[in-house]
Amino acid sequence: MKIIAADGFALNPGDLDWAKIETLGDLRVFDRSSKEDIISRCSGADIVLTNKVVFNRETLKALPDLKLIAVLATGYNIIDIQAAKEQGITVCNVPDYGSASVAQHTFALILELANRVGIHSDSVHKGEWVKSKDFSYSLTPLIELQGKTLGIVGFGTIGRKTAVIARAFGMNVLYHTPSVKDTDLAEYRQLKELFSESDIVTLHLPLKDSNKKFVNRQLLSAMKDSAFLINTSRGPLIDEADLAEALNKGIIAGAAVDVLSEEPPPSSNPLLSARNCIITPHNAWMSAEARTRIIEITAENIRSFLKGSPVNVVS
Repeated sequence: MKIIAADGFALNPGDLDWAKIETLGDLRVFDRSSKEDIISRCSGADIVLTNKVVFNRETLKALPDLKLIAVLATGYNIIDIQAAKEQGITVCNVPDYGSASVAQHTFALILELANRVGIHSDSVHKGEWVKSKDFSYSLTPLIELQGKTLGIVGFGTIGRKTAVIARAFGMNVLYHTPSVKDTDLAEYRQLKELFSESDIVTLHLPLKDSNKKFVNRQLLSAMKDSAFLINTSRGPLIDEADLAEALNKGIIAGAAVDVLSEEPPPSSNPLLSARNCIITPHNAWMSAEARTRIIEITAENIRSFLKGSPVNVVS
């Protein structure tokens, strides 16, 4: 089997190895592939691995030998699923590899907004503590999480893990999903109620056509002016212009996001210059442990496909 990894660098920048997949076929790994490269590089491939390289109908039609697309992530919106189905191409994903890492990153963002460890450490290293007249000082208000309310939109594996961490901090936890869940971790609320009652709102739901930019001016205006918004899910869930406006006008107190609507972002993205907005470069998923699981699960996806019993199939 000829196996092509179209964009392997983000998954494995050199600290891991591809051995588990190399045993399954003739593997060639490209760090990155532009849309101009992809057809020539994948020509003749039986199996393609992709993280963020798009395989649309036109691209799939130009790859008649392709039998399996193994997505190196959970989200598979980069694949034209209908076109793949029509062409008899199996598409599989990695459904749960980094839930613990993403929940951990979510709280890293929450804690940074609450405690501002980074700017205080920078202040000390600039010599400001050495020059201080006092034994302690704070550049920003410090916020205790105990007793605060965390609202979780989306209550899958990551949402539930986030709720467990929040409960350990002594927080009250609310959640919203299309249907009420049987859970003792959190209380259900309608969406607008969750936004209005929460001190912190965090997003943990998949991107669909129906929820693009659902976090907009209307929902943001329902939040407390002391509230924070967190997004480690998908950038297009938020109307970024509306969020920047809410931050700059003090409608909400702060935001922290790991994802943006376009990645890498253009310099014109309004959140890059918005007040009190922490942005990390879509790396919540990138712990070595999570990336190792992706390789292991992908290898099992390929192995099962070759045996005629594919798993984690999305098409």
